[in-house]
Amino acid sequence: MNHFETRNNQLYAEEVPLTQIAEQFGTPCFVYSKAALQAHYQAYEQALQGCDHLVCYAVKSNSNLAVLSVLARLGSGFDIVSGGELARVIAAGGDPAKVIFSGVGKSLDEIRAALNAGIGCFNVESALELEQINGIATEAGIKAPVSLRVNPDVDAKTHPYISTGLRENKFGISMEDARTLYRKAAGMSGIEIIGVDCHIGSQLTSIDPFLAALERVLLLVDELGDEGIEISHLDIGGGLGVTYKDEEPPAAGELVGQVRSLMGHRAMTLVLEPGRSISANAGILLTRVNNIKSNGEHHFAIVDAAMNDLIRPALYQAWMDVQPVVPNAENIARQYDLVGPVCESGDFIARNRELAISNGDLLAVMSAGAYCFAMSSNYNTRNRAAEILVDGTEMHMARRRETYQDQLALESPLP
Repeated sequence: MNHFETRNNQLYAEEVPLTQIAEQFGTPCFVYSKAALQAHYQAYEQALQGCDHLVCYAVKSNSNLAVLSVLARLGSGFDIVSGGELARVIAAGGDPAKVIFSGVGKSLDEIRAALNAGIGCFNVESALELEQINGIATEAGIKAPVSLRVNPDVDAKTHPYISTGLRENKFGISMEDARTLYRKAAGMSGIEIIGVDCHIGSQLTSIDPFLAALERVLLLVDELGDEGIEISHLDIGGGLGVTYKDEEPPAAGELVGQVRSLMGHRAMTLVLEPGRSISANAGILLTRVNNIKSNGEHHFAIVDAAMNDLIRPALYQAWMDVQPVVPNAENIARQYDLVGPVCESGDFIARNRELAISNGDLLAVMSAGAYCFAMSSNYNTRNRAAEILVDGTEMHMARRRETYQDQLALESPLP
C-alpha cells in the first residue's frame, strides 16, 4: 500500500492532505507515515516467522524519537553506531538488550555506557577494540557479549560511498584475521562470544552479494565450530535497497527466504539490521517554490529546501522523485533544476525534471524518510526543518522547527 497517494487532485499522507501540514507547520518539513513504518517493519517479521530472529532497525537512517518509538512498540531491536544513538533508543522506549552496537570508532566512554546499559551485543571491528572492550568489562566484573564484524571482500554493486564489504573499505576484519581474533577472544576473561556479523553496504538491489558474503561467513562459522567456538547468532547486517526511480530491489521476504535456505540446519538466531528499507519510503520532504528563474533556455525552480536539508542528491548523486502536491493543468511544463538558497552550485534537490509548476507551488520530494533529516545541517545558518509524524487523521510534531536562538544558544562571542 502507498501511504502517500493522490486523492481529490492533491497528495495525502495517510488521511491528511499535505497542504494542511504545510499550512500548519510551514516548509520545508519532513512528513513520516506511521502506517508505512509499521508495514515495512512487519514485512521482515512476517518473513522471519518460525525462525529465531531479531530485527534491529538501523538508527542512523532516521533517528527521530517518534520514529524510534513506533518501532520500539512493535518490539524492534536497534542497530546503533554511537553513544548518542543509544541515548535516543533508550529515550524512545527501546530495550537495550535488543541493541547491537556497530561502528569502527567506538570511544571508551561509549563502550562503558553501552555495557552499563546492558546492550545485546558489540559488533567488534578491530583487534584493539576487542582488547578495549575486554579491559573495561573485566574491570567491571562482567562479560561483554560480542560478535566480530567480518569483511568478506564482496562487491555490493552500490555507490562507493555506501559500500562497506570490500577489502579497501574501513569496516570490519578480514576473514583471515577473524579466525585468529576469535581464538584470542575465546580466552579473554571479559568477553562472551555470541555471534558473527557481516554488513557489505547500503541500497543493494540484488540478493546475490548478500548470498556471496553469507557463504563465506558460514564457512567461518563451521570452522570455528570445529574448534569448539560456538556461534549462536548470525548477523547479516542490512542494506536492502528501495525504489527511488526504476530500481527493482527484492522484497524482504525474498531476501530472508534465500538466507534461511542457505543457513540450512545451522541453529543460530538470525539478526538483520534494516534501515533504509523501513524508513525511506515512509517519508517525504515538503518544500515550496519561492521563485522561477530562467537563464536563457535553462530554467530554475528555487525552493525553500536546500542541500543542508537534503544532501543526498549532491553527495551521492541520488535521484529522488518530485511531485507537485496540487497539480495545476494551467501551468506550462518545462525542464527545471530544483535548487535551494544555499550559496553553492552543488545546492540542488533535482536536475532536469519536467514539471508544470509556478511560484508558490508546494512540492513533495518522495522517499525522503532515510538519510535525509539525519544528515541535515545548519550550513549558511539555516534552521533545520520540522518533522511531522502522521497517524491516520492525526498529526504529531515529532520535531519542531529550529530557531536562530536554538543555534546561537550553544555559542558565545569572544569576551
